[in-house]
Amino acid sequence: MDSLWIPVLPILVESLNLKDIPVIFLGIAGSGVAGLCTGLGAVPIFFFTQISQNVQGILLGFGAGVMLAATAFSLIIPGLEAAMTEHNRVIAALILMGGILLGGAFLWAANRYFPHEHFFKGQEGGDAANLKRIWLFILAIAIHNFPEGLAVGVGFGGDNLANGAALTVGIGLQNIPEGLVVAISLLTENYTKLTSLGISVLTGMVEPVGGVLGAAAVSVFQPVLPVAMGFAAGAMLFVISDEIIPESHRLGFEKDATIGVMVGFVLMFFLDVTLG
Repeated sequence: MDSLWIPVLPILVESLNLKDIPVIFLGIAGSGVAGLCTGLGAVPIFFFTQISQNVQGILLGFGAGVMLAATAFSLIIPGLEAAMTEHNRVIAALILMGGILLGGAFLWAANRYFPHEHFFKGQEGGDAANLKRIWLFILAIAIHNFPEGLAVGVGFGGDNLANGAALTVGIGLQNIPEGLVVAISLLTENYTKLTSLGISVLTGMVEPVGGVLGAAAVSVFQPVLPVAMGFAAGAMLFVISDEIIPESHRLGFEKDATIGVMVGFVLMFFLDVTLG
């Protein structure tokens, strides 16, 4: 039975000689793949144009569960381990705490001062009088996707490249249903199918921006790795609590959304433990 649990991604990393590739390129590639999954998720709109609200709740909950598990198992725990190589447990924990709070504060400021509009929560941020509604949607999803790309880039910044690969798979999986929900929401606002697909792809391409910044930061300044992992975790926690879960519950199918959270969480946990 033990042979069934051979870590897959570490073997793949070795076979492809990924360790010979600069970390910054791995961060760009990983976050780019994860971002493209947003556009991939939008493709089904060419076959059907609506999904029920309870299915939307499940899909949003699934994405929240994947992100929550990635935050814990692929960012906070590796970040704590990295900090403990240089510091005792108390200092290491304080470093991660500071990074998490800093990441949450960054997303709070972005939500407060950048005008954007959620599909369910409505308008937030500064004065949006001069912005078209479509760009408010794009800004909302960009704010949402940036910490995901940052997390992938930071994940590749450590010595454990399989951890970055696991984050790429996990974030990519949660981006697929997210892309579908975004595209269908745009269709309800009377955008064409091609426009809806294009916006989904465009918003996914925010993730490589976060990916390159995260990978560059930890590759140039390796001691900041624990803080960067905490920062990415805090930013993702903010998105989960402030946006995804409230939007999944707003539809009125809280139990369905909760099932989605549980399934997404255990799936990402499985991926991280068995593949990473």
